Amino acid sequence: MVIPSFNEAKQLRKTILPLVDLGYTVVVVDDCSTDNTESTVSDLPIVYLTHPINLGQGAALQTGMEFCVANNAQYIVHFDADGQHNYKEILLMLQFLKDGNADVALGSRFKREEDIAAIPALRKFVLRVAIMVNGFTTGLWLSDAHNGFRAFTKQAASKIKITENRMAHATEILSLIKSAKLKVVEVPVHIEYTNYSKLKGQSSLNSINILIDIVLNKIF
Repeated sequence: MVIPSFNEAKQLRKTILPLVDLGYTVVVVDDCSTDNTESTVSDLPIVYLTHPINLGQGAALQTGMEFCVANNAQYIVHFDADGQHNYKEILLMLQFLKDGNADVALGSRFKREEDIAAIPALRKFVLRVAIMVNGFTTGLWLSDAHNGFRAFTKQAASKIKITENRMAHATEILSLIKSAKLKVVEVPVHIEYTNYSKLKGQSSLNSINILIDIVLNKIF
């Protein structure tokens, strides 16, 4: 489990505890937090990596993936620190990989009506635009192009080298998946939009920033 983290002292422990209880190997990549994030989980049996400077979520994911591949992890899951992902859905994503039906499992908020209804209106609009932009530019047409809940086989993860550090890394990951000709499956997932997660990155303002990031990345 690769969990990028930046100033997540209020939530990180709650996110990690069920993962530890289920026996997952948790790799937190702290992107130079300025709060006491590390001390809140220092007693837990996890791997805690730190960046000396803030490099962005894409860089944190890449650091975590490189560590997992180097340490022979057979499956690698991207999981957000802010509590928006449901740990109960990990097994289904991994099952597709274990059965050999896919190299990469991508979570989708647009596979079930109840999950679609839970998405705030502005964010839903931005995600729809992202789907179109990513489809045309990467050739990989998905129902949800910017979901951070992902699972990779070790072989697939070794082919992903993320260089985009802001939200454009989500688009880059899809481009890398397409160019590597990896087999992809989308798995229905529920995203929890809490007051905390909205403050951390699910706000309307952040939705607009994501859209700007996507457009600028495609132009330049």
